[in-house]
Amino acid sequence: MVKTTVSVIKADVGSVAGHTCPTREMIEYARKKLSEARDSKLIKSYHVYSVGDDIGLVMTHERGEDDPEVHKLAWDIFREITEKVSKPLKLYAAGQDLLKNAFSGNIKGMGPGVAELEFEERSSDPIIVFAADKTSPAAWNLILYRIFADPSNTAGLVIDPILHDGFIFEVMDLIEGKVVRLKTPEETYDLLSLIGTINRYVISRVYRAKDNEPAASASTTRLSYIAGKYVGKDDPVLIVRAQAGFPAVGEILSAFAIPHLVPGWMRGSHYGPLMPVSFRKKQNVISYFDGPPRVVAMGWQISNGILVGVEGEEPVDLFEDPVWEYSRELATKVAIYMRTMGEIMPARIEIEEMEYTTLPKVMEKLKGRFIQVGK
Repeated sequence: MVKTTVSVIKADVGSVAGHTCPTREMIEYARKKLSEARDSKLIKSYHVYSVGDDIGLVMTHERGEDDPEVHKLAWDIFREITEKVSKPLKLYAAGQDLLKNAFSGNIKGMGPGVAELEFEERSSDPIIVFAADKTSPAAWNLILYRIFADPSNTAGLVIDPILHDGFIFEVMDLIEGKVVRLKTPEETYDLLSLIGTINRYVISRVYRAKDNEPAASASTTRLSYIAGKYVGKDDPVLIVRAQAGFPAVGEILSAFAIPHLVPGWMRGSHYGPLMPVSFRKKQNVISYFDGPPRVVAMGWQISNGILVGVEGEEPVDLFEDPVWEYSRELATKVAIYMRTMGEIMPARIEIEEMEYTTLPKVMEKLKGRFIQVGK
């Protein structure tokens, strides 16, 4: 049987009023190019979204993960938007995430964030695509742990015989470029020992332990590691499969109820709460201190390789429910509280991460003024 692949590729290629949001023209350009790609049979269906200053492309196809043509399609769209729309309009940070000059067969490592999941469709296959702004891949660590390993969040881990066998977490070392697989519940403590160090270890994929069926895929791009300096936050994406042998949609969403602190926010240098927001209500446009960090949740069914939404390929807005107003209010209170500390840690990120920001230029000015104690 031919497998379905869901590819989510995002990039910041320019925005209006600082890091706020892209223009309608940018979104329409991406839709036009993806429509042409669907007509040519390169992809089967698509959706274009925005969260904060990022544009994201959700594509389904049967070409597998890391397909050069699908990746080039996304690269060309982002490059053309930059050259034909962003730069002529003098939009802020035009082409910011396009860190390489020429496509080399795979968009990974070139700046844009990528999450892909290839699977054989079940009789019913719901998926959720999460897209965050003003944070890094570390944002998914606690979320994925809650969804796939924490029985206080996911009841199915206790009462569903299939989930009871646990899940396998693939954890990536962002510095060494290595991955390790850990199985829960047996290796839960080992998993936590790694993913608690959020600026080095991130969860890249999750598999069902019973049969190694793919359950989730997250982007792991660190722009600062590619560029060697701060060039904007990574703004990660995440694909999660739901129901019938996986956590239920409600269990998956529950992991976002209490906003946790994530690195990023203003100038990529601060900790802030990850706020679940509605894209239909336009809550995906950032403001306060360039944030706070936020996440949208898009829900679809997959049917014969096609995105099935509430109207055509339009996704369900899973954070539109009024219950999430509590989480948003809590996130707002936490955000304002964190700002009361100004530039004093722990409001500001660790010194190792600050090395990729503009702080080293400030420190360079003071270097000659330090005097050895006792002399």
